Amino acid sequence: MQKKYIAIITLSLMSMGGCQAPGGEAGGAGAFAGFLPLVLIFVLFYFLILRPQQKQGRKRSEMLKSLKRGDNIITSGGVYGKIVSVADDVMTIEISKGVNIRIARSGIAGLQPSEIAEAKEDKSGK
Repeated sequence: MQKKYIAIITLSLMSMGGCQAPGGEAGGAGAFAGFLPLVLIFVLFYFLILRPQQKQGRKRSEMLKSLKRGDNIITSGGVYGKIVSVADDVMTIEISKGVNIRIARSGIAGLQPSEIAEAKEDKSGK
């Protein structure tokens, strides 16, 4: 899919050379036509790259703010655990029965999918 967008951008950049007024005349429409491909490229980048990144960043910060005791999480290092306590930016998570580690809130990648959390609780309950 990225190859498709790269081709569109390349064609837009190549077309910028053909937007000059003939005979060296500087016309108002020629100047606008020269900037049009640049504006289109910026709009394309905004909707394909910047906007989705901003949405993802907002979603992550909301998830990190909403973490509470008892949530099953995955750290950015791939460690699965359960939040035991929350204190400002440091959390204590239990990764195995009797094994607790402290981790920064920013080190949490996300919440565990419910199926994995249920399977882990079933194994520890046996």
